[in-house]
Amino acid sequence: MVSKTNEQALEAAIEKKLTGTCLEELRANVTDIHKVEEPQAPFGTHHGYELGYHQHFNPRFAIDEKKFWAFLENTQEKELETLQRKSRGTDEWQRKILERLDRMIKTRGLLNLLKKGLSVDDAHFTLMYPVPLASSADQVQQQFKTNIFSSTRQVHYSLDNPNESIDLVLFINGLAFATLELKNPWTGQTARYHGQKQYRSQRDKSQPLLQFGRCLVHMAVDTDEVYMATKLAGKSTFFLPFNKGHNLVAGNPPNKDGHKSAYLWEEVFSKDSIATIIEHFVRLDGKPKDPLFKRTLFFPRYHQMDVVRKLISHVTENGVGHTYLIQHSAGSGKSNSITWAAYQLIETYPQHLQVHGARGLEQPLFDSVIVVTDRRLLDKQLRETIRQFSEVKNIIAPAYRAADLKASLEQGKKIIITTIQKFPFILDGISDLSRKNFAVVIDEAHSSQSGFAHDNMNRAMGTPNSEDDEGMDAQDKILKAMTERKMRGNASYFAFTATPKNTTLEKFGVEQSDGSFKPFHLYSMKQAIEEGFILDVLANYTTYKSYYEIQKSIVDNPLFDSKRAQKKLRAYVERHQQTINIKSEIILDHFIPQVVTPKKLKGKAKGMVVTQNIEAAIRYYKAISRQLALRGNPFKAVIAFSGTKEVDGIEFTEADINGFGEGETKDKFDTDEYRILVVANKYLTGFDQPKLSAMYVDKKLTSVLCVQTLSRLNRSAPKLGKKTEDLFVLDFFNSVDDIKLAFDDFYTSTSLSEATDINVLN
Repeated sequence: MVSKTNEQALEAAIEKKLTGTCLEELRANVTDIHKVEEPQAPFGTHHGYELGYHQHFNPRFAIDEKKFWAFLENTQEKELETLQRKSRGTDEWQRKILERLDRMIKTRGLLNLLKKGLSVDDAHFTLMYPVPLASSADQVQQQFKTNIFSSTRQVHYSLDNPNESIDLVLFINGLAFATLELKNPWTGQTARYHGQKQYRSQRDKSQPLLQFGRCLVHMAVDTDEVYMATKLAGKSTFFLPFNKGHNLVAGNPPNKDGHKSAYLWEEVFSKDSIATIIEHFVRLDGKPKDPLFKRTLFFPRYHQMDVVRKLISHVTENGVGHTYLIQHSAGSGKSNSITWAAYQLIETYPQHLQVHGARGLEQPLFDSVIVVTDRRLLDKQLRETIRQFSEVKNIIAPAYRAADLKASLEQGKKIIITTIQKFPFILDGISDLSRKNFAVVIDEAHSSQSGFAHDNMNRAMGTPNSEDDEGMDAQDKILKAMTERKMRGNASYFAFTATPKNTTLEKFGVEQSDGSFKPFHLYSMKQAIEEGFILDVLANYTTYKSYYEIQKSIVDNPLFDSKRAQKKLRAYVERHQQTINIKSEIILDHFIPQVVTPKKLKGKAKGMVVTQNIEAAIRYYKAISRQLALRGNPFKAVIAFSGTKEVDGIEFTEADINGFGEGETKDKFDTDEYRILVVANKYLTGFDQPKLSAMYVDKKLTSVLCVQTLSRLNRSAPKLGKKTEDLFVLDFFNSVDDIKLAFDDFYTSTSLSEATDINVLN
C-alpha cells in the first residue's frame, strides 16, 4: 500500500542518517524504495549507528541480544570471565545476567542501570560509558567510543502477538532507549493523531519493551512534527510536543533540505546528543523506595534541551562575564530548565579544552553556581535532581541567611541556592572573592513583592521602606542592586522570566545591530498556548461594559430571566453607583450559575477577585460573604493580604478574617469548601492553582503586572478537563485596548527598540 511504502520510506531515511545505509540498499534490485515526495537531506555523513535486525531482538528481555553480548565481550571480558568460572555453561551465566538485568530494570528502571551499571554476583558491568568531559583523560574518551548505538526497524516486540511490530527502535549496547511510530501526513496519517492513537490503543503496554521505565521515551513522528511520552498508559497516555516551534508558535520551521522533523534524527539522535540527554537531562522523580510505576520519568522538551545547550555553548566559547535573558512562558517547564542548566554549568570548560582535549588538570569555568529563587520547591527539586545526577556528596547547599551564603561562597560549594532577598549579599560576596568565578541563575518568575515580602526585600537591600520603593518588583530590585554596585567580570548572570521589563532587557538581553534588545532564548506564550501547556486567558476576556451590553441584548430571550440582573446592571452602569456591594452581587450572579452550577472542571472550578487595595479586598470579602449567607452558603470565600489593615476603625489581619493561619491559605483554598479568593496584591504572581477558571478584576492592570495577574488562570488541568472555553475574565476597571497593549509585549516575544537609560547600559 502507498501509506506503508511511505512509512517505510521515512524509516529508511532515518535509518540511513543513523547508520549510513538502510535495509533496502542491502537487498538486491531494490534501490528506490526510500524515495519520498519531498527532497531528502544529504547523507554525506551519518551518526555511526550499527544496523540492527529484528531477528536479534529478544522480546522477553526487550534487548538486542547480539549487540548486548558484543558490547560486554568487547569491553568487560574480565568481568564476564568472573561469572563464567562460577557457572556450569554458557547458558547459565548468560541467563543469570539477563534475569538480573530484567529484575533490576523492573524495580529501578533503565536509566538507573545506564548510569550505575549492573551487579551480578561478584561481577559489575558498565552498561553505558558516559560522554567524556572536556577534562577527561584519553581512556575515558576511548571508552565512550566503545558504546554500540544501533537502529532496528519493524521490531516484533510482543510475546503474545508475534506479528505486531514497532516501526523503529533505537538501542545503546543492545538496550532499547527509544521507540518510534512513524506516520506520513501526505497519506492522511499524522503523528499528532494517528501516531499517538496507535500507542494508546494498539500497542500492548504490558509487553516488556513498553513497560514503564524500560524505555526512556516513546515518540510519534511524521515528516512535520514529533510527540513524545515517557509512560504508556493506554487511553490515558500523555504526549508532549517535541517540536522546535516556528515564528514563535507551535510546529517546526520549513527545511529546504528535507523534512521539517529531520532535526530529530539529524541532531537529537547523534551519539553525543543521546548520551548527553541520558546523562544530564533524563531523570526519574520520586522516592527511591517507591515502586517504579509510582515514579515520574522526565525527558526534556526540545526548547528545554535547546536553551541549556545554547547557554553551555555560548559560555564555553565566550567565557565568564556575560548576561543572558531567557524568556520562557509559563508552561515551559522553567524549573527543569533551571535545574538542568545549573547542573551542567558546574561542569563547563573553556573552548580550548573542547578543541584540543585535556588531561584532567584544567578547572571548569565556574567555581560555584548560585541559584536565586523564592521557591523552596525548586530547592527541593534541585537537591533531588543533583543527587540523582551526581554521586558527589555536599555538592549543593541552601543559603537562606547571609552568614550561610558567605560561608558557602567561601567554601566553594558547587551549587548554592538562596533567595532573591539575598541578591545584594551575593553581589558583594562575588566582588570580595575576585579570584573565583560564579554563575548566577535568577528565577524571577514566581516572586511576589507585596506586604511582608516587599518589606523583607527592602531590609535585605539595606534600605528603609519608602515611597520611591513602592511598586518595585523582583526585577526592579535586582536591577537596582546591580546598578548600585561595581560589577566585576568574575560572574555570568542567567535571568529566567516569562515577562521581562524593558530595563531587564537592557541589562540582560542581547543587543542587536539596530540598538534594540532581545532575549537570548525565547519560548513564547503563544507557543505554550498552541502546544496546550497553558490556556489563552484572553479568549474569554470581557470588560464590564461589554458584559452589560451582552446582558441587554438577550433581555427579550424567553429562556433568560433577566429582570433581576438588569435592575442591578442599570444601577451600576446607568446610575454610576459603583459600589462594592453591587459588584459583589454581579460577580456571584455570574460565578454561581456559570461556574459552580454547571460543575465546571468536574465541580472543582474556582474564582479570584482582584481588588484595588487591601481595604477594598476586605470590603469585597465581607460583601461576598454576606451575599453567600443570603444564598444559603453554597461555598465559602477566603481572603489573602499581608500585614495589618485598619478599616472603619477596626484592625484586620488575613488570619483573623479567615479563621486560620496565613500559611494555610493556599491549602485551604485548594479544598472544595472554598471557591472564591479575594486579593489585592498578594497571589497576583507566583500562585499556581490549576482550578482557577474565573477572574473578576477591579484594579488597574498594566504591562507586566497585567500579564502576570491574568495568567493565574492559564494553568492547564488535564485531569479536570480544563479548556480555554472554561476561562472567563470580567473586568470592571480596564479597557480591552489596555489589556491588549499589555499582552502584545509578551504574547510572542519582548523586544526593546532602544535603550531608555544610558546609565543602565553603562
